[in-house]
Amino acid sequence: MNEHMFSYRTEFALKEIMSSGGAEDDIPQGERKTVTDFCYLLDKSKQLFNGLRAFDVLHTLVVPAAASLRTSETSYLNEAFSFYSAIRQRSYYSQVNKEDRPELVVKKLRYYARFIVVCLLLNKMDVVKDLVKELSDEIEDYTHRFNTEDQVEWNLVLQEVAAFIEADPVMVLNDDNTIVITSNRLAETGAPLLEQGMIVGQLSLADALIIGNCNNQVKFSELTVDMFRMLQALEREPMNLASQMNKPGMQESADKPTRRENPHKYLLYKPTFSQLYTFLAASFKVLMIFGGVLTNNCYPQTKSVPQGNALVCILVLHPGDLYPFTRKPLFIIVDSSNSVAYKNFTNLFGQPLVCLLSPTAYPKALQDQSQRGSLFTLFLNNPLMAFLFVSGLSSMRRGLWEKCQEYLRKINRDIAQLLTHSRSIDQAFLQFFGDEFLRLLLTRFIFCSATMRMHKIFRETRNYPESYPQLPRDETVENPHLQKHILELASILDVRNVFFENTIDDY
Repeated sequence: MNEHMFSYRTEFALKEIMSSGGAEDDIPQGERKTVTDFCYLLDKSKQLFNGLRAFDVLHTLVVPAAASLRTSETSYLNEAFSFYSAIRQRSYYSQVNKEDRPELVVKKLRYYARFIVVCLLLNKMDVVKDLVKELSDEIEDYTHRFNTEDQVEWNLVLQEVAAFIEADPVMVLNDDNTIVITSNRLAETGAPLLEQGMIVGQLSLADALIIGNCNNQVKFSELTVDMFRMLQALEREPMNLASQMNKPGMQESADKPTRRENPHKYLLYKPTFSQLYTFLAASFKVLMIFGGVLTNNCYPQTKSVPQGNALVCILVLHPGDLYPFTRKPLFIIVDSSNSVAYKNFTNLFGQPLVCLLSPTAYPKALQDQSQRGSLFTLFLNNPLMAFLFVSGLSSMRRGLWEKCQEYLRKINRDIAQLLTHSRSIDQAFLQFFGDEFLRLLLTRFIFCSATMRMHKIFRETRNYPESYPQLPRDETVENPHLQKHILELASILDVRNVFFENTIDDY
């Protein structure tokens, strides 16, 4: 409380000096810019911490959680990044290490933890790596100078973020062997364009619940790898911030249609049933035409359990729990070892309803990678990286990566045509196809399913994704034209030997 009072009194005093007539002359010329900057940053900090709800205290280290993040765009995060960057550039914490006060050092460590979360959510991995190195040095100095009880916790924070940034199974390398930072947000040319005259639904993704519930998955703070990947898949690639700052008030051309904002997102890590229902209800209240995306890692459970374990069945999420929310269009993604529970979803109200369901099991050769994130979610977030991973590749040169990405965009365009030209596809898929985010997720889902069905080690039915309603296999996931594309991509990568050549005959 005293610290906040000091801050506000300082701000008030400075503003009084700057605004009173002639008082500004009392400040030496060399210090005026510092005072002005300080006042600006104080104003900005109050705005940021009122708006940026992702940075609430979650545990004793006060590492901010993304668990309560709810934003339609990344503006708060961008502002937070600018604010934290200014603190770093001006070395506001430079004198802390010279004082024999561990509580001040902890504040500095918390600042680094907050800054890292912001950079992770903005996918600024190059900055994250620099911050992790600085945080490592600060923790080492902290543990060397002070014998405190939180040393183990801070080392755990460092281990978590290090594991998080190394979770991608494939490295993209420049010619000098430096790692390329790839972005998986929706770019201008990311989603396949609709054919002229094609009639699809006009639903727009408004709210998304992203839920993480896996116990053994790499995470930082309350953000698992899968949650992070789905978050990125539901964000547009932002414009260059520097160019925006250099052109204040810049507006898009009048003849260019206004681009819709990112959907609101709720990030929930291991929520209780009541918490989950509260967020579902809140989303439903503010929702006009669309229910949202629900990713549900390792959650649903319908298998019978012994009487003594009845509590297990009570605490998990059943398909019937979502029935009230099908009064409006609802798009569900379930990544779980029991995703089949949603295969026969009951649509009570006739509204558009689609469920994309992960495989319930993976080949043994891939199971030891589960800590680094689900393969199914990786396909939805970064299909090329997932394709490389199941093909046994762990690194790739940037030039070949970009060539394969271009070919994958062609595959997505063809998948979109397969869907819109199908005569037997359930209309629920087309109702959601007008939304760019969901269109891209649907095409990636079909690419994932087709790839797994052609791969030699994915031979059991439970190794394949499913959907509700079911897709017409011969027109989508087992379409010969799509299979030819996948074999061609495998040829570009020189991994054609891991796929069946005549897939239809092999079933």
